Amino acid sequence: MEESIKKAAVLIEALPYIQRFRGTVIVVKFGGSAMEDKAHHDSILADIAFMECVDMLPIIVHGGGKAISRGMKEEGLDAVFINGLRVTDERAIKVVEKVLSEEVSPGIVAVLEQNGGRAKMVSGKDIFTVSRKAGVDNETGAPADWGYVGELEAVDIDPIQACLEADIIPVITPMGKGPDGKTYNINADIAATAMAKAVKARKLAFLSDVPGLLQDPGDEDSILTTLAVAEVEGLIEKKVIAGGMLPKVAAAVDALHSGVTKVHIVDGRLSHSLLLEIFTDKGVGTEIIHDDL
Repeated sequence: MEESIKKAAVLIEALPYIQRFRGTVIVVKFGGSAMEDKAHHDSILADIAFMECVDMLPIIVHGGGKAISRGMKEEGLDAVFINGLRVTDERAIKVVEKVLSEEVSPGIVAVLEQNGGRAKMVSGKDIFTVSRKAGVDNETGAPADWGYVGELEAVDIDPIQACLEADIIPVITPMGKGPDGKTYNINADIAATAMAKAVKARKLAFLSDVPGLLQDPGDEDSILTTLAVAEVEGLIEKKVIAGGMLPKVAAAVDALHSGVTKVHIVDGRLSHSLLLEIFTDKGVGTEIIHDDL
C-alpha cells in the first residue's frame, strides 16, 4: 500500500506540469551517449511518447555521430574534425545520409511506436536550407574546408506543423539542402535550436552526457539547477561554462532571445531524465531561463 501511495504522490506532483504544458511545443535534441545505450535510448523515447500522450507536442532533432563514424569506418573512410565539426566530403555525405535516414531515424520511430506514439521521419533536406560552411581552422588559422557541412539559413516549418496537427511526432535528421541542390550535414544542436526558434517552442531540451551544468566539472553534485542569461558571461569567464557546454549554452541563449521560454540541459544517461526534469518540482538537470523569470 505504501508503494502505491508513493506512486500516486508522483502523479499528483506531475499534474500541474501536465496541465501547464498541454498544447505546447517542446523540441528535444537527442544525441550523445544516450543514443548508443539501448536502455537509455529507449527510456528517453518512452518519455517523449508520454509527453505526446498528455497533449504536449514534442519534436525530435537527432544526431548520430558515433553511428556515422562506424559507417565511415566500414567504408574505409577516416573521421576528420576541424573545430569539432566533421569534415564531410562527397563519399562521407553519402554515408551520413544513409546512416541517419536508414538506421538512426527509423530506429527512433520504431521505439516511439512501440510506446504507443505516432511518429514520422522528416528529412532535414525537406525543411532546412543551408549555405556551405566557411571559416578558419582554430589551430592553424588557415581557411578551413569542411566539405558538405552546412550553415543554416532558413527553416520551412510547414511539414512539421502538419505532423503536429495530426498528433505525429516529427523525427528530424540534421541535414539540409545547399545552394547547389546537394545534401549537407548540419550540427544537430544548431538544427534543434533553429527548429525551436522557428516553431516558437515553449521548451528546448538538450540531452547531455553530464547531469547538467556543473560548477565543478569534477563533482557531479555541483549542478547548477537554474541559470539566468545574465549569469552566462561571468560563468564563461570563470570557465565554469567551457568545452562542449559552450556551444550548448550559446544555443540556449540564442533560443531564449528568440522567444523560447526555457532551455533544459538534461543527462541522457539517467533513466527517464526528461520526465523528471519537466514534470517534477526539483528537476534533475539545468534549466536556463530569461533574467526576469
